Amino acid sequence: MLKVAIFDDEFIVIEGLKKMIDWSKYGMELVGTAKDGNSALSLFHSEHPDIIFTDIRMPGIDGLQLIEKVLAEAPETKCIVFSGFNEFEYVRRAIRLGVIDYLEKPITIPMIEEALQKITLRINQEKEMSELRSRWDRNRQELLQKATLDLLLEGKEAITRWRESFGDEAKQVIGITVIAISGERPSLQLNASFKAVLVWNGTTQILVLFHFENNPEQLSELLIEWSEQEEVTIGSGQTYLNITDISKSYREALHALRYGRFLDSKGWTKFEEVGKNNKIPEDLSAQEEAILYYMRTGNKEGLLGQLDKYIQWLDSQKLNPDMMESEFLKLVYLGMEVVKETGEETQQTGYYPQKDIRELNTREEMTTWLYSQMEMMMELINSSKKSNKHKAVEKAKEYMEKNYHQDITLQEVADLVGMNPNYFSLLFKEEMGLTYIKYLTKCRMEKAKVMLKEGQKISEVSEKVGYLTYRHFSEVFKKYTGMTPGQFKENK
Repeated sequence: MLKVAIFDDEFIVIEGLKKMIDWSKYGMELVGTAKDGNSALSLFHSEHPDIIFTDIRMPGIDGLQLIEKVLAEAPETKCIVFSGFNEFEYVRRAIRLGVIDYLEKPITIPMIEEALQKITLRINQEKEMSELRSRWDRNRQELLQKATLDLLLEGKEAITRWRESFGDEAKQVIGITVIAISGERPSLQLNASFKAVLVWNGTTQILVLFHFENNPEQLSELLIEWSEQEEVTIGSGQTYLNITDISKSYREALHALRYGRFLDSKGWTKFEEVGKNNKIPEDLSAQEEAILYYMRTGNKEGLLGQLDKYIQWLDSQKLNPDMMESEFLKLVYLGMEVVKETGEETQQTGYYPQKDIRELNTREEMTTWLYSQMEMMMELINSSKKSNKHKAVEKAKEYMEKNYHQDITLQEVADLVGMNPNYFSLLFKEEMGLTYIKYLTKCRMEKAKVMLKEGQKISEVSEKVGYLTYRHFSEVFKKYTGMTPGQFKENK
């Protein structure tokens, strides 16, 4: 029910309206009365009435002052004033403040009932308009989400539909970044520099950022803070200036999320951090992507299970023998590129897969051959891990501990140890139990603790350990130690 309050210093007015108006008839409840402005304001704060009837002249703050305070705090409140004869100037001021009606004294029951009917009609109309507006906004948002999903999946074929759904702001978009999210629907803080559209691709939450400004440092800080506070795993594709490249950023985001899940349970993984092999095409099927993923992570059981699914998928395509042979060879060549990422070679003397498969006649023979090739490559990968892991990781650790104050990238560290970034990141996590970025953070925080204990200024320490802003450094430090840098200094 709607709450009503009456404020008037005349006893007869308050008592008359209490007893002679059937408030429930209008879907209303009288929640309180007051005889002076100060008491009226207290009642407003305690009861939050939807409708207020108030006299203009009252002890304490007058009715106009009261209305001004009420509408400043709750502009949706409906206010009606009682005015005496020759109080037209007060009435004009009340109307300017936003009252919806005024009743001239002496007040009669029919006057109040007519006012209640007007209020009820107005509230119902506003409610209908609000519902229509909400429905319109929901429909518009749904259309935008569908158009954005089409843009991800179809690329430039869907640009026209997306522009129509996005509206005039589409002309202001100067870049796009796609983010894949693992977990619940987290809410990214609103920001004037981009518009975020959340869609569901059937398996994963996808957040598309349409940029209005080029501010990579601000975006980076926002995503770090967001992923840490929400405790989700997110993978981001690269930012592209051309909207037609959105499909690239989408594939990269899914790629980064997959490896981010393997590397760490929570946090942000950039596509740039997991690296890529330029010799592997970007338009792989989901089955091929999954096979390469299991090879890189050294998961033989997962690889064999995914190969089963891959064979079933090929069977469903009803390929002829030549096409089946082509698909098998393609997968073997892709596997060979993954092996090369480890520094190993499959090009032993006499290894010619294209020749070997031509000598096979049946589907069963080709399938058995494919399994044997993939298992052979898996053994090479795992063998390489055993022989190279410790040496490469130790060299990387030494480099990070010396250069923690610089903006060290995964590519830089991987180049140092002569490995593909994708493979090295997996190797480092397997050896250390931490991702390379987590290890780098640990180095920085331990150095920062020493500097703070020495009495160095927090702003100077932040810069010395490689953070561009004090705010980001402070947030990371608190998460690592449980204290802000200032509290740590005090407790040294």
